Amino acid sequence: MTSLRAGLLGVGSMGRHHARILREIEGVDLVAVADPGGDPHRVAQGIPLLADVDALIREKIDIAVVAIPTRFHAQAALALADAGIHTLVEKPIADDSASGREVSARFRERGLVGVVGHVERFNPALQQLRARLAAGDIGSVYQIATRRQSTFPARIGDVGVAKDLGTHDIDLTAWVAQSVYSAVSAQTAFQSGRAFEDMIAMTGRLQNGIITNHLINWLSPMKERVTVVTGERGTFVADTATGDLTLHANGTVPLEWESVSTFRGVSEGDVTRFAFAKREPLRSELEAFRDAVLGEDTELSTMDEAAHTLEVVESALESAQHGGTMIAIDSAAR
Repeated sequence: MTSLRAGLLGVGSMGRHHARILREIEGVDLVAVADPGGDPHRVAQGIPLLADVDALIREKIDIAVVAIPTRFHAQAALALADAGIHTLVEKPIADDSASGREVSARFRERGLVGVVGHVERFNPALQQLRARLAAGDIGSVYQIATRRQSTFPARIGDVGVAKDLGTHDIDLTAWVAQSVYSAVSAQTAFQSGRAFEDMIAMTGRLQNGIITNHLINWLSPMKERVTVVTGERGTFVADTATGDLTLHANGTVPLEWESVSTFRGVSEGDVTRFAFAKREPLRSELEAFRDAVLGEDTELSTMDEAAHTLEVVESALESAQHGGTMIAIDSAAR
């Protein structure tokens, strides 16, 4: 099989990992990288280090990965689409949802594979969770709650925590539940002296009726990446930092403690932590990108889905500006 000629735009903190994996996976040949800021991590290693996306296009590449700051995503993606190059853009798809829709439309018009790097879709714990929910393991799902908390990342300077981290939780929730958002409300905080929020608490509802809740911040001394899904027969807890999935089943043994048994709710049952293979999510994502270009169906986020994710985040930020008012989201354009 002839290898796909790959180009990488952006060799910073995220780009260097893309470069490592693009060099390792079968059927892909990383032929050039480009970054106007140079190569601080020495990613180029014997291949051309170029100045910009136009120079990268001139290398006659088949596929590209865009891993530059968010505000430049749309411009670079549109240039790659116009050049006929299949592209994976790191999340979020663009600085705003209107630009994201424009990018998505351009790739669709050109008949190109255009996808967005919502890498949590390839986290083994979430993949197991989605399959088990689809199989009905806990029956009807009532609620999906996520917590994504960590210290402040010095590398992020052009967006707040909602667009940087919140897009992960919005996308994974819609993907796991297989439903888009219908409404959202939020509260934000600005504790670090920047123009962008560093904490956001969102609540919402999916089109299929599931209630959602997301707590996201850059103000925590510990790192937490947790997704909790509660249904009629139990609760799944996915720790995406470790790739673990645990099921807390509803109890089936009658309660003997009188004061507790009078409460008409669920009781504690068996707790099961599942064993399954755990592959590096970014590697799985880039292999899926390769496969999509070769005509296979994958679980990658489409650009339309990524634009919807950005619309949810924008609605949440708008809600916060108006005191947490619930905002309906028009999913018809998705």
